[in-house]
Amino acid sequence: MDWNLLTCAIGGHVSYAPEEPGPRAQLHATSAAGDAWRCLRCGTFVPGAPSASGPVAGAPAVRRGKELRSAFILRLFAVERFLRAVAVAVIAYAIWRFKYSRSSIEQAFNRELPVVRTLLRSLGFNIDHSKLIGLIRHAFTLDPRTLTWLALAAAGYALIELLEGTGLWLLMRWGEYFAMVATSVGIPYEIYDLTAKITVLRVAFFAVNVALVVYLVLTKRLFGVRGGKKAYDARLRSESIIDSALAAQDGPSSTADHDAREGADVPAEVADVPADAADVPVDVPAEVADVPADAADVPAEGAAPGSVSQGQPGRGPRR
Repeated sequence: MDWNLLTCAIGGHVSYAPEEPGPRAQLHATSAAGDAWRCLRCGTFVPGAPSASGPVAGAPAVRRGKELRSAFILRLFAVERFLRAVAVAVIAYAIWRFKYSRSSIEQAFNRELPVVRTLLRSLGFNIDHSKLIGLIRHAFTLDPRTLTWLALAAAGYALIELLEGTGLWLLMRWGEYFAMVATSVGIPYEIYDLTAKITVLRVAFFAVNVALVVYLVLTKRLFGVRGGKKAYDARLRSESIIDSALAAQDGPSSTADHDAREGADVPAEVADVPADAADVPVDVPAEVADVPADAADVPAEGAAPGSVSQGQPGRGPRR
């Protein structure tokens, strides 16, 4: 899948007209439809006016290739973090409300429990030894201070998940570090839970958290892994079309020379002749090259002495 073309098809092209002549020539083309500017994401020349213009230093940073795929994956993790934040926030609110309405909730629970027990027994379920019922009954024995701490802990965890999701969704560097550290802190506790009892939900949460940590460390090169931020930025520059245009401008042959050579239709053999080609000696046959400089004064074979040679103008016959 070409992530560049897919993103441009969904969100549109991103073109830019630099003020500097060199990069501007690299990103501009003339077509039958008029001026065209190269998209900084997919590399296609798009007819029409550029999306923006200005100095080359002000060109927008456009994600390309692997970075687009990485952004999609990180936003999937962000959605999962948002769902966790909502679920834990609901639990925190329920605990807080339970603290102030415990008496009425307990009365309603005791009133409705026999009806629920009879209904479930008719369906083949016995809730007398249910862990959920035991947890609810234990909650009724908790003092208000404990309920307050539980509500605050749940609210804090929901806030952490919200910050993780926000940083990952915005694709911020601080969000990647924050998500990696916050997730790593909880992994030992999840391992302890798995040693106590293995459930599908615990395994799923553990797998998602480990996958997020490994993915962030390896692909984003956090904490100096695989060269760190310096290597990560170098890879981004190597994929940037703007940086490629600047590199082409600073190359051994300038854009102007290249265009002049193409417009003049000069053969490559002639175009590559050095400027001082006139000083290069011409290959002369050995027989001619060995003739002495005063060979013109030697009379031709068969000519009488004193006769005028063909190469000696200005001498008349002797009288």
